[in-house]
Amino acid sequence: MTENDIATKVIGVSINLHKTLGPGLLESVYESTLAYDLREIGLDVKQQVAVPVIYKEVKMEVGFRIDLLINNNVLIELKSIKNLLPIHYAQTLTYLRLSGIKLGLLINFNEKILKNGIHRIANNL
Repeated sequence: MTENDIATKVIGVSINLHKTLGPGLLESVYESTLAYDLREIGLDVKQQVAVPVIYKEVKMEVGFRIDLLINNNVLIELKSIKNLLPIHYAQTLTYLRLSGIKLGLLINFNEKILKNGIHRIANNL
């Protein structure tokens, strides 16, 4: 399954989840329920995956956590905030670069219509 195939499935499941729960809940609620629904359709889902930072050839365990990692090749960064800011896009791109993953979805569940809160971010490097 390609990154695009996975992203399509994640987006569909996310929209259905949002129709059921609506906006305004904590990010942790969306993370747990989305992970559950994605596993139900047969995807491999890892939550809060720790990724170390390699700096000057030294592995430092001060990295970041990927909210959801789907089939080991699509990163999902979840938010439940009023407005996404440029730093959220930059953060997701940095996570992609540091992890070596090519495609990420930045999803803000605090939108009246979820499609307005879904953003694809590609790591082209």
